[in-house]
Amino acid sequence: MTTDTTTEKALLLVKKAGLARSQDLEKAGITRTQITRLLARGLIERAGRGLYKLPGTAESDRLAFAAAAHRVPGGVLCLLSALRFHGLTTQNPHEVWMAIENKAWRSRAKNPPLQLIYLTGPALHEGVEEHEIEGVKVRVFCAAKTVADCFKFRNKIGIAIAVEALRDYRLVHPKGLDVVWRFAELNRVARVLQPYLESLR
Repeated sequence: MTTDTTTEKALLLVKKAGLARSQDLEKAGITRTQITRLLARGLIERAGRGLYKLPGTAESDRLAFAAAAHRVPGGVLCLLSALRFHGLTTQNPHEVWMAIENKAWRSRAKNPPLQLIYLTGPALHEGVEEHEIEGVKVRVFCAAKTVADCFKFRNKIGIAIAVEALRDYRLVHPKGLDVVWRFAELNRVARVLQPYLESLR
């Protein structure tokens, strides 16, 4: 395979994937040396450790979420990032919010920037959905769990954001408030949530 053919193949793979993993490029016959050369020539850019994208590709939420999931395999998108994923907030955080286990390994890479939330047991494992974004498996808390989490971490994100999320959730899921209540009980914030729920009924 000529250098030109290798370059074209690599660029096509990155363009098609949006966010290409080094292991996928290597499986397609692109060596690490060739990847390094493409980076040096400015034909591709590093989007995170072991992740590559085309130059000028917008740093969309989707790319950031995929990069974060690749960087923290056991993590779950939570709070502001999960709200963003579900379309339940006007907030646009510059960090990706991820929940991880207390004793989980922490990546030292700085791209994308992360805001880590430490959870254990059912609080970490209940209400998790899996989605594929740019070829990467991304775990994210469901909308109802995310709303309940916002009330649990209201001192960290602000009660106004939690209330906004609850109102937006009700508009999208008018019959789903009981699910939010179940997760609020799991999070031990049912009493905090109750007056806000009653105001919406």
